[in-house]
Amino acid sequence: MKTKTSMAVWSLAVGLALALLAGCGNKESSEPAATPAASAPAAATPIDPATAGSVSGTVKLDGEAPKAAKIDMSQDPACKGTNTAENVVAAGSHLSNVFVYVKEGLGNRTFDTPKDTVTLDQSGCKYHPHVMGVVVGQTIKIVNSDPTTHNIHPTPKDNREWNESQPPQSAPLEKTFAREEIMLPVKCNQHPWMRMFVNVTKSPFFAVTGPDGKFEIKGLPPGDYTLAFVQEKLGEQDVKVTLAAKDAKTVDATFKP
Repeated sequence: MKTKTSMAVWSLAVGLALALLAGCGNKESSEPAATPAASAPAAATPIDPATAGSVSGTVKLDGEAPKAAKIDMSQDPACKGTNTAENVVAAGSHLSNVFVYVKEGLGNRTFDTPKDTVTLDQSGCKYHPHVMGVVVGQTIKIVNSDPTTHNIHPTPKDNREWNESQPPQSAPLEKTFAREEIMLPVKCNQHPWMRMFVNVTKSPFFAVTGPDGKFEIKGLPPGDYTLAFVQEKLGEQDVKVTLAAKDAKTVDATFKP
């Protein structure tokens, strides 16, 4: 009798042990696989300075520039001085405020975000500069040098829209844009005539023409490129250029009013 009882207890213990083992095995198999670690950001593609080239040129206006419209700023007594529209600015035949950038040809190259900031000032109830370029993620420092409140309001298509007030003598605002976007308009809700454009690119290869219509883009690796010339009112022109090692090419563009 004792033997039968011992055998029964022993069988029950073995059964319980097997059940526990099976349960542990099922638990292990049902656990999700470990999530792989997030990949690090791609490193910037190096460019050999010994082979880098440059592109420079002049942007001209073929014809008479439209007369700049005078802007009435009397709604705000703090906005003093003269002000004229900047949608087409030309000195003689030289066209200012044309954004020039490498539109195609860089392939899958990646670039570090510049650590230096670019300043956008509000002075005389105008934006300075009227056209600027930054790399994706680069900081823009927005300054109010006027004795009146401004309201900075970018209206992008591909980036986040925001609208922020900046009183006189307040701390600068620091903003970035996360996506590439050309001729992103910025306005001031307080002063409807205030308008400028930010150009956000993936690479540092861009320039804005000055009063002499000239531009220069340095440090380009050898390759075949498409340069885009963009003017807020007159549109865009694309020009192809090939750079050999240490090459320096001249590329001009002409717009008609």
